[in-house]
Amino acid sequence: MSVTTETRPAKQLKIPPLTKAEIATGGNGKPEIIRIARAKLRTAAVNIRGISPYVQHAFSEKQRKVMEETQRAGQQARGKKIRQPKDFEGAYQAAMHRSKDDWIGIPAPAFRNAMISACKLVGIVMTRAKLSVFIEADGIDRNDGTPLVKIEGEPRVHEGSVRNESGVADIRWRPMWETWSAVVRVTWDEDQFSATDIINLMDRAGQQCGIGEGRPDSPNSNGLGWGRFEVQL
Repeated sequence: MSVTTETRPAKQLKIPPLTKAEIATGGNGKPEIIRIARAKLRTAAVNIRGISPYVQHAFSEKQRKVMEETQRAGQQARGKKIRQPKDFEGAYQAAMHRSKDDWIGIPAPAFRNAMISACKLVGIVMTRAKLSVFIEADGIDRNDGTPLVKIEGEPRVHEGSVRNESGVADIRWRPMWETWSAVVRVTWDEDQFSATDIINLMDRAGQQCGIGEGRPDSPNSNGLGWGRFEVQL
């Protein structure tokens, strides 16, 4: 036995927009019971000052292109790998997050992630902060579009000895800011956090979690104490 189905063209119904009176009464003439209030979002600029060096390591456009070429070549890429001389100065410059306007910035998610992580210290469910705390960007990375917060200060070369995931030792040049500051614009839900909560949470994020390379809250190690900051009131 075979079953056939008939497909009929769907009719597009024109639904007129609701009037203000219909919105207020739920559309049926009866008073509407409101269970969900509109989000009360507030934004404030928080001044921070670094209390330990900040080290940055952006994934460079060159690395991205090499990875793309290797993946496009597939199996052919093996056995044809030529070791090129390492451009330390180029790697140093490429490790910075530069905006479209050519200023250097800190990835905005770094501050948000630190604030969310700091919730573990004060008994707040991290999901609550994840849905309630946001960082407003000053611009975006000109290569990968990462939201950025402008950093104030002059970097220098930090030459570090590291081990790659393969265990092979390597030397890397990274930008280090020994003296740095920033103005971080934080947006939060006032039904979840007060302004004082946000200031204190940001301060804990800076002093106990940190941002960037070698931060205390690093997922892969205990960190080097880098990337710590405090709120300037």
